[in-house]
Amino acid sequence: MKKAKISKLGVPYLHFGKGDPLVLIHGLGEVKEGWEYQYELADQYELIIPDLRGHGACNKTEGISIINFALDIIGLLEELRIETANILGLSMGGAVAQEIYRQAPERCRTLLLISTFHYFPLKLKNILFEPRKELLESISLSKGHSEYASRLALYFWNKDIVKKFDKCFQPKQQIFVDSLMACFEVNNLSLLPLVDVPTLIVGGQYDSVLPVWIQAWMHKLIPHSEFIIMRNTGHFAKLEAKDRFNKLLRRFLNQQKTAA
Repeated sequence: MKKAKISKLGVPYLHFGKGDPLVLIHGLGEVKEGWEYQYELADQYELIIPDLRGHGACNKTEGISIINFALDIIGLLEELRIETANILGLSMGGAVAQEIYRQAPERCRTLLLISTFHYFPLKLKNILFEPRKELLESISLSKGHSEYASRLALYFWNKDIVKKFDKCFQPKQQIFVDSLMACFEVNNLSLLPLVDVPTLIVGGQYDSVLPVWIQAWMHKLIPHSEFIIMRNTGHFAKLEAKDRFNKLLRRFLNQQKTAA
């Protein structure tokens, strides 16, 4: 098991590996250990894997917002004296990655936006979240809610993958609700056309949390971005197709090295 450190700002994080820095930002209700299947990337990259504010082992619970999530990570990079890094975010973490670019574009070597979003118009909220509002707002660590979350997020429901999902998805009820509300405030429609770093956008073919057409929309907005649909995966390709997922990350990141 990797041993976590705590930043001066109170952010628990994992830090290991050698090579170009790669920040892995988890999604709503997740914890940093949910990137375990990606630890193998440490053979090529210096991995920085934080718990977002209020999530996992992070005891900071005030000021839950996408802006503050991003500020915490920027502060961590400053503390580690990392001038630029590849910034990867999954789901809500992808919104955090976009916010990091908004606040400190000079720190972003590349963006890797996985099963994420950039904007929730009212109609989209009504389609995706209103029918599930009560369940989402009551999510806790109870078995019933965990089962609901896994069935919503995963394409494969075999025992091993569900067990892995349960390990990485550990929501704290009020933090979960506050973070979900913060997601609804995201509006990067004017930001994405300004992105001028290499950007990879990945969607899951059967993602019922954030359907792949949302990532297709992002791809249209970000100039020269690359868009990949991962077949036979849901919201968590990092778990359901880890070998394909990791290979895709390596290919994209190594391509940027060659281009440089």
